[in-house]
Amino acid sequence: MIPHSRPMLDEEEILNLSNVIRSGQISLGGEVLRFEEMMAGFIGLNGAAATNSGTSALHLALLSLNIGDDDEVAAPSYTCTAILNAINYVNAAPLLIDIDPDTFNIDLNDLKNRITKRTKAIIVPHMFGLPADIEDIVTLGIPVIEDCAQAIGATYKERQVGGFGYLSIYSFYATKVIATGEGGMILSDSKRALEKIRDLKEYDKKDIYSPCFNYKMTDIQAALGISQLNKLPLFIEKRKGIADRYAQSFKDIPITLPARYSDRRHIFYRFVIKTRGNTDEYLRLLEGKGISCQRPVYLPLNNYLKLDGFPGTYEVWNKAISIPIYPGLSDDEIKMIIDVVRDVFTR
Repeated sequence: MIPHSRPMLDEEEILNLSNVIRSGQISLGGEVLRFEEMMAGFIGLNGAAATNSGTSALHLALLSLNIGDDDEVAAPSYTCTAILNAINYVNAAPLLIDIDPDTFNIDLNDLKNRITKRTKAIIVPHMFGLPADIEDIVTLGIPVIEDCAQAIGATYKERQVGGFGYLSIYSFYATKVIATGEGGMILSDSKRALEKIRDLKEYDKKDIYSPCFNYKMTDIQAALGISQLNKLPLFIEKRKGIADRYAQSFKDIPITLPARYSDRRHIFYRFVIKTRGNTDEYLRLLEGKGISCQRPVYLPLNNYLKLDGFPGTYEVWNKAISIPIYPGLSDDEIKMIIDVVRDVFTR
């Protein structure tokens, strides 16, 4: 079975981890600081704060904006539940926005129609590695948190995503573009926001008590992150090469291929197609032939909240299938995926 996701790890990661273990400093230390500096430099921002997950990064980002009761946080309806969890952690109200069914990203026009005076932040995921219309969203005058969990290395108008909003957050979970097992990070040009975030993510050795969190990254995770970040250009090159092979191989079968735009670089964290038939049946057939494919979002957030009025979201959810695409795929595996997908969708 070819898995849907698989991290690409080699001797460099093993060596980095061995060095950390030999040092005896396996919790927060110099490797975390080094990883933070490398990430901030890569995106082009002043500073970073590493965390133990992408969800905790988003939680701290919302807290740094003083968001709480009676506030709304806008977010797309078609994304993972981690975003909904973080909004609920701060007791804010989720304001769900429909998506553009071509890009899978937040729909700018629907966002403009739904925001209110209570909307204190907009969370903008760059879904599956394709940048959202981030430049236009920022002009709305509401603080933007860019969710780059799936898009590190993607660019919008030749600028790195993550550098447009007030804050940007990242996830380094085992299936993400760069993987540290668990882990996350917050980046910003705001010294005030980063100071508050750093204070909140550590709970000990405070002169005055206030509720804080144990959200620290470890040097073990950071050692993996440093190695993975060094390889990011190679990872993106491999992902784009596989995406090009898929696009060429699938252009004559009855599916809709991922959108591409000249003003933004898609890094293909996922290769998401849209079907023209029974998605569940296609998933079963692909699994039966040794290819693990998935719905890229398990359920839309509006489904959990029992909200109607999201046509773009339901169009995508009913049709979308994510096909394996990651740097560790061998040439034989790529050929097998192409053959199986062509067979399943042309029968």
